[in-house]
Amino acid sequence: MILVELKKISKAYGHGNNKNQVLNNVSLAIHKGEVLSLLGINGAGKTTLSTIIATLHPPSSGDILYEGRSIYEDIPGYRLRIGLCPQHPNLNSQITVEQNLYYAGLAYRLSPVQSRDRAQELIKTFSLTKHAHSRPLILSGGYKQRVMLARTLMHRPELIILDEPTVGLDPQIRYDLWECINALRNAGTSVLLTTHYIEEAEKLSDRVCVLDKGVIKLIDTPENLKKNFSKNNLESVFLELTREEGVL
Repeated sequence: MILVELKKISKAYGHGNNKNQVLNNVSLAIHKGEVLSLLGINGAGKTTLSTIIATLHPPSSGDILYEGRSIYEDIPGYRLRIGLCPQHPNLNSQITVEQNLYYAGLAYRLSPVQSRDRAQELIKTFSLTKHAHSRPLILSGGYKQRVMLARTLMHRPELIILDEPTVGLDPQIRYDLWECINALRNAGTSVLLTTHYIEEAEKLSDRVCVLDKGVIKLIDTPENLKKNFSKNNLESVFLELTREEGVL
């Protein structure tokens, strides 16, 4: 079942000779309970597309439907149903981990009691108990990312947008986050994952969308891509695709 559908999304910056077309008529669907990964070299349009879906930036043209209705008819209502975990931590360093979660819950219209209880639940889920009363500034990169993901989940969003969630993390912490993403999918949550790690996309994704110069080159399951390109892994498929364009 389709949760979010993009219809001919385009994004350009500048005007005239200085116009930079970042996305060009991108159409795709995100299904309920799937992990869809966006792959592409730097400048392919991955982050731009994810920020448009998150309503951080408007498209130059096109529409996004959430359960069949344009999100631009009710952006505040749409935002209550999605969660965004950006690449770079943006936690409030002046308050504790627990308070970061609590106030995020209030911002998403949870009652004080609901927000407190949900914060405690996620603190246990992400093994943050010993850091609950610490400020995020003292945390390692891995623990900061755990807090970021917990904050994203405070209001139980139906779609989670993850922008490079494991960049720079140790392998064990990366694996722990993979387990969290798998658990979210198993619980019926949709995940849009932007990543540079092809292995990560192969292990986590139900489908992969390869962007090239703002255009969708293909969308398919990792298994189908490996089969169609006669490759043993998704990285080899991606390298062949990029070589075809003369990128490498």
